[in-house]
Amino acid sequence: MTTRAELLAGNPFVQDLAVRTARRSRLDAPEHTLPPPLINRELSLLEFNRRVLAQAQDETVPLLERLKFLCISSSNLDEFFEIRVAGIKQLMEMPRAQQPRSPDGLDPAEQLAAIHAQATRLVADQYACLTEVLMPALRDAGVQIVARVDWDEDTRAWLAQFFEREVEPVLTPLALDPSRPFPRIQNKSLNFIVRLEGVDAYGREADQAILQAPRSLPRVVPLPERGGVPQRFVLLSAIVQEFVPRLFEGMAILGCYPFRVTRNSDLFVDEEEVDDLRRALEGELAQRRYGAAVRLETSRDCPDDLVAFLLKQFSLTELDLYRVPAMVNLHRLSAVYDLVHRLDLKFPSFSPGLPRRLAGAPDLFAVIRQRDVLLHHPYQPFSPVLDFLRQAAADPRVLAIKQTLYRTGTDSAVVEALVAAAHSGKDVTVVIELRARFDEEANIELSNRLQEAGAHVMYGVVGYKTHAKLALVVRREAEGIRRYCHLGTGNYHSRTARGYTDYGLFTCDPEIGQDVHEIFLQLTSLTRTPRLSRLLQSPFELHAAMVEKLDREAVHAAAGRPARVILKMNSLVEPQSIEALYRASRAGVQVDLVVRGICALRPGLPGVSDNIRVRSIVGRFLEHSRVFYFENGGDPELYCSSADWMERNFFRRVEIAFPVRDAELRGRILRDLETYLWDNTHAWMLDRDGHYVRASAGSEPPVTAQSELLDTYAAGSSLDD
Repeated sequence: MTTRAELLAGNPFVQDLAVRTARRSRLDAPEHTLPPPLINRELSLLEFNRRVLAQAQDETVPLLERLKFLCISSSNLDEFFEIRVAGIKQLMEMPRAQQPRSPDGLDPAEQLAAIHAQATRLVADQYACLTEVLMPALRDAGVQIVARVDWDEDTRAWLAQFFEREVEPVLTPLALDPSRPFPRIQNKSLNFIVRLEGVDAYGREADQAILQAPRSLPRVVPLPERGGVPQRFVLLSAIVQEFVPRLFEGMAILGCYPFRVTRNSDLFVDEEEVDDLRRALEGELAQRRYGAAVRLETSRDCPDDLVAFLLKQFSLTELDLYRVPAMVNLHRLSAVYDLVHRLDLKFPSFSPGLPRRLAGAPDLFAVIRQRDVLLHHPYQPFSPVLDFLRQAAADPRVLAIKQTLYRTGTDSAVVEALVAAAHSGKDVTVVIELRARFDEEANIELSNRLQEAGAHVMYGVVGYKTHAKLALVVRREAEGIRRYCHLGTGNYHSRTARGYTDYGLFTCDPEIGQDVHEIFLQLTSLTRTPRLSRLLQSPFELHAAMVEKLDREAVHAAAGRPARVILKMNSLVEPQSIEALYRASRAGVQVDLVVRGICALRPGLPGVSDNIRVRSIVGRFLEHSRVFYFENGGDPELYCSSADWMERNFFRRVEIAFPVRDAELRGRILRDLETYLWDNTHAWMLDRDGHYVRASAGSEPPVTAQSELLDTYAAGSSLDD
């Protein structure tokens, strides 16, 4: 039988942390002793959520968008506990001597204490933003979330009927006694602990009950419209608390308090031991709702004895408890954003600018043959990617289509095009990543659909998530077989392409096409791939290539040649690449980092990182593109990539970095990067202590990078590739 220690040793999170610890090395400069050379990853992630919350606190952001940012910060925090905190808790089950320390020297228990302190402050600020800022501002704008104390007679009567008609029929109160033990509570579900007094229908005394709110019930309920009265909503939790006595006839209700438990949601499948990954994942998905508890949220007025009772039921401690003054799931307020159709309270709409070469072009392949095409989403539309696949599906000269899919959504136009291609007799091969976190179920359904259409569906490589973004179309032409490729930094997801910033490149460059062909052979047949000529791939040469290019910049700087590095990514954690950045800084290389989320590098360490600046851009769109620019002594290189600089991306995933070889397109991306470096309104600057300070325009004209890029790429602009 597999032991708990063996399971932990095989868990990807534990493996990832072990690799990170093994790769961590102390720098030899004496200035590194204080502070440590790397910032704690978990605390850096909490800092990112604080920057997201700052968008909700920003009065220059439209009001409903501020509410949306608040909900995003809450959802991000949920995932942080489900994955990151859950993983640290697993580490504490290992023998103490084997528990790895974080890069800044904390053991798991110390990390959990630091997380609790920082998360408690973040949660308090989230609720203060909601109750003291956003709800009063929404009310003034004509959008009201009506508290129970503000219900008038008509509102209460309507809600009483709503409760009787829509809510009560699906509620099942569960009294607690020796024959009815504490029920299983689903991950992040809304629940109530009810304090009772009296006897039930069988003459037994009862003092506690649990009430679970089914997920089928809306958490935000619109009230009937009234002429001239603001648009009004009531929370489900308030409705249940008001009418809960109807569920316990003959008994006195002494209190009804909402609570929510967050559970470990990381899936673990020993891929070496299973015969069918899809079936194994389906089994794991059924258990995700009931993983080990990692956090308890209760209303602030919940009595101490009931809180202690709940903590005991979930085997949690005070460090896992978060008492909140309002609803226990802020993310549910995102429904208000969708229910309120007020354009004046949202970001203004925009029309993505279609490259002129694509406007009205009936043959996308002919356009690509003339010259590479670069798209920058969401400033430019995702539709050309869909047109590329649809044209391939309908073109009798197309022989085969090969594609990777990581996240694509349940109702995917990309999958529709691939299904159409399979139905039309094309040879369609799809490498779909079943283990894309929280999209596993959707990807299983998509894989079934593609297989039913006749596509070849592969699940990638055992032990390595396929995170590369690749599409390959093989077409027979007069000159022979030609390969057309799309390579991207983001997922093939139509909806997120409207909100995430990403680059996508169309090319029929023979060398890149050959590389992509070799990668698909590797993914489907597990053949040994020859050295690629243009692309850089994880888990093979990407990490070594990035370190080598950084060291090359240091050599250029020492020789007096042009040397500069600009890196844009979501996360920067991997120690060896950070050490290479420190070496480049010591050699005099100017390094600009645009890191949206986690950053373990410390800028401004004397003699170590004086020449490194780190900024994070948080705005209307989620910064998602990964771009790596190297001045290279006056012969610049620029790569776009699917990979962040993390251990998992370098060593535990299949990732791609692709060069932008066209000088004009490369210059265009470089101008985009410079725009991010000019941002003085939505940029946050990282200091050596791991704290972020919002950039200030001061006496300079204000610059917002995303707004500048919207203007640059707007329909009708002079930009032409």
